[in-house]
Amino acid sequence: MMLNLSEIEKDAALMQKVANGDASASRKIADLYLDGSYRLAVRILGETALAEDMAQEAFVKLWRQAPAWQAKAQIKTWLHRVTHNLCIDHLRKQNRYSNDEVPDLEDPTPGVLELKEQQQLGDKVTEALQQLPARQRIAISLVHFEECGNMEAAAIMEISVDALESLLARGRRKLKELLLPARRIMDGEL
Repeated sequence: MMLNLSEIEKDAALMQKVANGDASASRKIADLYLDGSYRLAVRILGETALAEDMAQEAFVKLWRQAPAWQAKAQIKTWLHRVTHNLCIDHLRKQNRYSNDEVPDLEDPTPGVLELKEQQQLGDKVTEALQQLPARQRIAISLVHFEECGNMEAAAIMEISVDALESLLARGRRKLKELLLPARRIMDGEL
């Protein structure tokens, strides 16, 4: 897995500041990565309050890790991995997780009608994502919503790139199938 070393080194320097008690470094990390951790948790769990708890717990783990941080991974990758694990552990405790797949989301801002249509479509995508098996939903969220590369997403999920690509392909096919009725309505076919 090839990572941008300068980003890893920058993150290591930032984590060293956190370890030394630099509150501004802690705020900077939170500003950069808290929203992404939260979004991933929402997509995995489908519950905003629970997602907030998982994102906060991931950050608590990050702060505790600061003194021992090593320049091996980017903070974003590490946080996504921890957030993923926390969410999967929660789903397992709820018997809501099996070794399957994950979904997708988006939101622009043109005119009022267009925004309404986009909101409705976003709702349908969110609903469709929640119908996907957990692993497909996670893979799609990491690659399409959190903009992780396939290698990074595979590392976060602790699977091979081939396995990730298989999850993505199956998830995309299922999403297309689930969203076909909505597309027909939008295209005026029904």
